[in-house]
Amino acid sequence: MDKNHKKVNNLDEVISLFIIHLSSIRRLSKHTCNAYNRDLKQFNIFCNEKNIFYFQNISTETIRMYTAKLYRSGLSGTSIQRKLSSIRSLFNYLNTSTNISKNFNPCNGIKAPKTNKKLPNTLDVDQIKALLDKSKPSLSNKKYNKIAFRDYAILELFYTAGLRLAELANLNIEDVNFHEKFITVIGKGNKERILPIGNAAIKAINDWLSKRNKLNHDVNKALFITEKGSRLTHRAIQKRLKIIGGKFGLNLHPHMLRHSFASHMLESSGDIRAIQELLGHANLTTTQVYTHLDFQHLASVYDKAHPRAQRK
Repeated sequence: MDKNHKKVNNLDEVISLFIIHLSSIRRLSKHTCNAYNRDLKQFNIFCNEKNIFYFQNISTETIRMYTAKLYRSGLSGTSIQRKLSSIRSLFNYLNTSTNISKNFNPCNGIKAPKTNKKLPNTLDVDQIKALLDKSKPSLSNKKYNKIAFRDYAILELFYTAGLRLAELANLNIEDVNFHEKFITVIGKGNKERILPIGNAAIKAINDWLSKRNKLNHDVNKALFITEKGSRLTHRAIQKRLKIIGGKFGLNLHPHMLRHSFASHMLESSGDIRAIQELLGHANLTTTQVYTHLDFQHLASVYDKAHPRAQRK
């Protein structure tokens, strides 16, 4: 039984107990716990509006009504499915980790409405090359400030290693092995993986560190810091990429660079299992979206090159 167990019935208390379980027992990241908490608090508000204050009164019909409300609000099928998954996880916890619920999950058999699957936005190889070449600062040119070197190292790492935003933000200097040319990252579910990085990324990091050390913030172990010495936040990284992308007419964001990394690797190698490991995907089905990107690339080449593919 969960050591945090106590006899509760109120939905508010059950949700709080579950979030504590996710944080202290399953040791999920703060970001993941917050996402669960947001989803379940939103569901709790809906239940209160329906005069449902205890989890024992939640039925399959309750979940159907909630799903319908989310759909009418314009929420995508993927987002609805995530919210259903949060509720399903809550009841699974009640069934397996405590004795405060019967073996019943009101989410069973309910699926989110399907929506058209959108492929991730990517940049082609030429666009990436132009972005990196034109953003690269020079140590010999005094017009570049310290932040330019930091931002360029961030660009290189996102594309070189296909990192998630949280993975990059949480990097520490000690996570970079300059001799063997790899980084150690902690991904979803606190799973560690070791990723190779190229010479360009190594040089970019070294150039940034030569500037970073002059900021006199050596006490902070974070790889990427602000001018005031604090670890760069997720929002700050997103903002910096948006500013850089704006110079090239791009809506640049971390996942665009991650998706570009994955699609370019697949085009070159065709090894989807290796790409799954590099991206840190728990399931191969998550990685398989890039096979659609690869097919689009091949189909585009075929249409342009094959004499029998020309449209009249």
